[in-house]
Amino acid sequence: MPRNTLRPTALLLLPALLLTACGAGGGDERPGGAASAGGYPRTVDNCGHRVTLTAPPARAVSLNQGTTEILLSLGLADRLAGTATWTDPVMKGLEKANASVPRLADNNPSFEKVLDAEPDFVTASFESTVGKGGVATRERFEKLGVPVYVSPTDCAAGKDNAAGGDGSRSRPLELADVYGEIRDLARAFGVEERGEDLVARLQERVRAATAGLDAADVSLMYWFANAQSPYLAGCCGAPGAITRAVGARNAFTDTHDEWPQINWETVADRDPDVIVLGDLTRKSQTAESAAAKIRFLRGDPATRNLTAVRENRFILLSGQAMNPSLRTVEGIEQVAAGLRELGLAG
Repeated sequence: MPRNTLRPTALLLLPALLLTACGAGGGDERPGGAASAGGYPRTVDNCGHRVTLTAPPARAVSLNQGTTEILLSLGLADRLAGTATWTDPVMKGLEKANASVPRLADNNPSFEKVLDAEPDFVTASFESTVGKGGVATRERFEKLGVPVYVSPTDCAAGKDNAAGGDGSRSRPLELADVYGEIRDLARAFGVEERGEDLVARLQERVRAATAGLDAADVSLMYWFANAQSPYLAGCCGAPGAITRAVGARNAFTDTHDEWPQINWETVADRDPDVIVLGDLTRKSQTAESAAAKIRFLRGDPATRNLTAVRENRFILLSGQAMNPSLRTVEGIEQVAAGLRELGLAG
C-alpha cells in the first residue's frame, strides 16, 4: 500500500544516526569547534547544497548505476541497502559485491520502494533522478531526514539541465569531475584513503591507455540509443572527455547539448570515420544493443553508405562508459584500443 512516511523502524533509525541535509550556513562542528569522534560531523558541498552527516551512512540507497559502481569500488557493499536504474551489467570485478545488494528496480523505483529500504543516505548520478518526474525530489527525502547527494558531474560541472538534449554544458566535463565525485563519496563514508587509491588507479589506467596514441585525424560519432531520432553525443559530456583523452575529434563538437537528437541526413553530411556504439541491455528505446544498432546502420538507406559502416569501423561501449562515471575511464581504454585495432592511430 502506498505510504508517505517511513516505517516506524526507519523513524527510529534516522534520529539515531542523525543524518541531516543542511542549507548554506549549516555547521559541521560541535560547539567550540571540536569535531566529533571519528571525524564527524562532516559536510560535503554538493550542487548548491551542504550535505551534513554526523555518522557514516549505514543504509545507503544508490538510485543510479554510476554511483552504485563507485560505492562498490570503494568496498561499501555492506553499507548499501539498495540500488536501482541499470543500463548494463555491473562492472567487471564487482559482480560478487553487487550480488549482495538488493536491487530495488531496474529503472526508477517508486518513492515508497526506496523508503521501504529504510535509507539513511541517498545518492544519484543525475539531477533528474531526484527532481520532478524522478523518484522523488531532494527536498522530499530531506523532509524525512534522508540527505541526498547528486553527482557533481551532472549539476556542478557547467551543466544546465533545463536545456534540451539531456542538458547542455558551458564547459567540457573533465575526468577531474569524476574523481571529485569519488572523493566526495569516500569522505561521506569516512573512507578517504580508499577514495585516493581508486582515483590513483584510474589515473594510471588513463595514462597507460593513451601513451603514444595519435588519432588527431580521426572523427568519432557516439550513438547512445534510438534508431528513428538517434541520441548522439555533443561536445562536452563523457564522450567528449573520451575523445580528448585519445586525441581524436568529435563529429558533433559544435553542439553543447549533452545528447541531442540529430537526423541521419546530418550524420551523412558529417560522415564520421568511426562510430562508437552504446551496447545497452535495457529495453526503453529502439536499437539499444550494439548488434541492433549495426543492423539498422547497414540496412537504412541514409546510413548504409557511411564510411564507418562500409569499412565496419565500430567500437562498442557500455552505456555507463558513455555517462559521466568511473567507467568513462573504461571508455577511454576501449576507444583507444579500438582505434589501434582499426589501424587509425599509433
